Amino acid sequence: MLAQQHYRTITAMLGDLAMGGMLGGNDIGTRVALVTGSQSAADKRRNLALATSGEAGIVIGTHALLQDKVAFADLALVVVDEQHRFGVEQRDVLRGKAARVPHTLVMTATPIPRTVAITAFGDLDTSTLSQLPSGRAEIKTFVVPATRPTWVQRVWERMAEEVAAGRQVYVVCPRVGDGSSGDDLTYWERAQAKQQAEEARARGDQVNPDDEDEKATAARLAEEARLRRAAASVVDTDAMLAEVPVLKGLRRAVLHGRLPAEERERIMTSFAAGEIDILVATTVIEVGVDVPNASLMVVLDADRFGISQLHQLRGRIGRGEHPSSCFLVCLADEGTPTRDRLEAVAATTDGFELAEVDLDQRGEGDVLGALQSGRSGGLALLRLREDSDLIELAREDARGLVDADPTLEGSPELLRYLRTYVDDQQADFVERG
Repeated sequence: MLAQQHYRTITAMLGDLAMGGMLGGNDIGTRVALVTGSQSAADKRRNLALATSGEAGIVIGTHALLQDKVAFADLALVVVDEQHRFGVEQRDVLRGKAARVPHTLVMTATPIPRTVAITAFGDLDTSTLSQLPSGRAEIKTFVVPATRPTWVQRVWERMAEEVAAGRQVYVVCPRVGDGSSGDDLTYWERAQAKQQAEEARARGDQVNPDDEDEKATAARLAEEARLRRAAASVVDTDAMLAEVPVLKGLRRAVLHGRLPAEERERIMTSFAAGEIDILVATTVIEVGVDVPNASLMVVLDADRFGISQLHQLRGRIGRGEHPSSCFLVCLADEGTPTRDRLEAVAATTDGFELAEVDLDQRGEGDVLGALQSGRSGGLALLRLREDSDLIELAREDARGLVDADPTLEGSPELLRYLRTYVDDQQADFVERG
């Protein structure tokens, strides 16, 4: 979706400059080619030929551009949008398709923590856009326990109120589902079971494992596992919403990655045109979707999403002049790290602040390698969050030293240390970064 959105935006912006060699095209114009995995074989061959010949001066694509058979006449500039969706190796593939090292611009609406940026991307010039685009509305976010029926009912009422006011709604689920739960409970049955368990605990109906026989213990553990396994699905949720009285008569549609590309495009076009009131979807709407009239989002099983993903999803609303709301519906208990993560998302829409929270929770990963998160980052005496001032000073000192002595011949001890402790693979990562 994002690639298609960029294609439409760029061709519309260029006008006759995007029609080079065509009737009505500008004499100094070029062609714009789109390459995606969902294209027909004929369309893909045609657009790949435009890229290879150089007839298309601008090539827009998905991960399909990383394939070996994709070639460019003279690749000079690489722009990687939503860079967090690409691995370290993937981000380097396009550079390898150029005869000379191309200029590179990496972008993301999910900010990299500043302390990571100045460490792992020390050779890049960084720019940040910390203000909302003009005309964007405020977004308020709330955490909603799924075990509180009155709270959940209020969410449905808010959906109905937004539609009645002429707005539209997203409902996001972590999985597609197949229409039948089988031995698994639906998300809402799981929420009800958890509510009943909480009420039993409040009454003092505690289960003492010592009083259970082996068969009873096995049955209880199996039931607990079944409760954990169930996740909100698009199919089950759409069926459930059809039975909610306050939502009767509203126009709904489902959207997920298993649908054919043409069907997904048709649904999104209808939603953008205001012909659908409630769109029940997976994270396929995370990027490349711009519907200013959508003012409310409900994320089910929100605790199954990471901070950056929730921030991206929430960015689908508040894109117009209407104040917007996001409800994070979850089964996470208060005081748990999972619930704290959701509360952090609800507390701010500042992506930079959330990026630092994410860094605290997940770790910085391997600063000199391909691992993009985790605690074993290879930094024994340094913590990126706590030591950001020291890191920035070190970066400036390092930059000054290399500018004055690129080969480090004047610093033999430092050169010897780097050769000893920075292996070829790590050095290659720094070069590619």
